[in-house]
Parts: sequence; C-alpha cells; structure tokens
Amino acid sequence: MKHIALIIFLFSFLVSGAQIETPRPSPLCTISQKVGLTDFKITYSRPSAKGRQVFGDVVAYDKLWRTGANMATVFEASTDFTIKGTSIPAGEYALFTIPGRENWTIILSNVARQSGTSSYKESDDRIRFQVPVGKCDNTETFTINFGNLNDEKATVELMWETTKVGFDVEVSFDEVVMKQISDVMAGPGAGECYTAASYYYKHNKDLNKALEWVNKALVNYERYWVLSLKAQIQAGLEDYSGAILTAARAKEMASAEGDDAYVKMNEERAADWATKVSTKKPKKK
Repeated sequence: MKHIALIIFLFSFLVSGAQIETPRPSPLCTISQKVGLTDFKITYSRPSAKGRQVFGDVVAYDKLWRTGANMATVFEASTDFTIKGTSIPAGEYALFTIPGRENWTIILSNVARQSGTSSYKESDDRIRFQVPVGKCDNTETFTINFGNLNDEKATVELMWETTKVGFDVEVSFDEVVMKQISDVMAGPGAGECYTAASYYYKHNKDLNKALEWVNKALVNYERYWVLSLKAQIQAGLEDYSGAILTAARAKEMASAEGDDAYVKMNEERAADWATKVSTKKPKKK
C-alpha cells in the first residue's frame, strides 16, 4: 500500500506540472511614459555590475549589445514619432546599441522580438545613429529612463556604472488635438470649453476664441483654476486691467478653498500685470 501511495503522489506531482520559480539574475522590467499623446514602452532585462567592470569587459566596446540581458530590448510607440528628424512609424522595435568609449551607436531594428543579438541583421535597421557618451552618478543596475519630459519630446536615457547616453524622441499631436476640438466644440460642456481654451492659450493660438470658450466654461462652472486661465488669456490680449480683476476673484476663491499655490500664483501675476497697466501706451484713435 505504501508503494502504491508513493506512486500516486509522484504521478499527481508530475501531472500538476509544478514548477520552481527563483529570482532572475537580471529581472525583467517594463517602463512606460506618455509623451504628448504618444505612449512609449520599453521592455528590457536589468543586469547588475556586482563588482565587475562593465563597459570594456562585461559589455565589449565596439560590438553589438542587446541593451540589457536575455532577450533583446523591445521599444514600442503607440503613434508615429521622430528621432533626429527621421519619422518612425508606430509599432514595436528591438533596441540595440554598440557602446564605444566616446560615442555609442543606437539602433532600432524592425524585427522587435529577438533572442539576443544572434539573429540581428543590419538590413532590418529602421534607424541607426550615434550619440556622445556622458557621465552619471554610479548606477549599480542597468537603467533605462525617460528624462527631460515635455509635451513635444523626451530623452531616452541609458545608464550603467558612471556611463550615460541618451537620445530624444519627438512627437506631434497638434493636428489630432485640433480635430478633437473641432469635433467636440459643436456642442461643448464646461469641461470641453476649459480644455479647448487652455490648449489655445498654451500653444499660442487665437486668444479671442480662447476667451470666448473660457467665458462659456465659467457660465456654469466658476472655479478658481478656470478664472486663473481667463486672467492669463486677458493678459495675453493686453487687457491687463481685466486680468487683474479676474485674478483677484480667482485668488479669493482659491483662498476660501485653501489652495495656497493658486493664491500665490494669482498674486504674483496681478503684481506683474499692474506694472504693465502703468506703462501701457493708449492706442491711437
């Protein structure tokens, strides 16, 4: 009976397909970042130095590197984007590099899912370019990061030991946003009016139209952040006196709700606009 019980146990163990999972020496990591309206995602494995000299030893100079460990690093973008003036279609790419002492070669390959570098072909390159080597604080584990972020671009930063290299990815979104505004503003609510006015102000478009929309937003949605936007638009139209009055109302409402940052911001703006009121020359009739 004991033998039969043992056989049943071993059989059930094998059938269950049980597996033992242990920590990986180079854990998998996925970093995501929205730039403008584009979603970027980089998936890579992160080796650590562990007391070793990395570049020139663990990672050879002047040889193709998978830019991490295990599988080749995968670089994804949800929309078309630009690197160094070259338009790159939305999609997945393999990110390869060739580290050098003074410059690195950065490569995006059209074949995204590759096992290391063994199947890499230069003919599959979507783009290949060089970037200078920089310095960073000592970084034990290989790290990819998005830095210098704004609406139009971000810098993809690669860091290990004290070596840092980076390249900019640039995006375009104005055409998409303007179409959305055109579609939505046919029958907009307060939120859409505020968003459209804010976009027009931030991107130096028609401020008279922006003022029209922010006023519509305020009809049923008087909030201090909406008033703050209106004050900025008025100042952009050189209506400094009107801007000061609007900022005062925004400051009053922000103070009542305990938002000290908006109180300070409106105070400083109103003080600046007051100097412009006193120096503004009257328009000739």
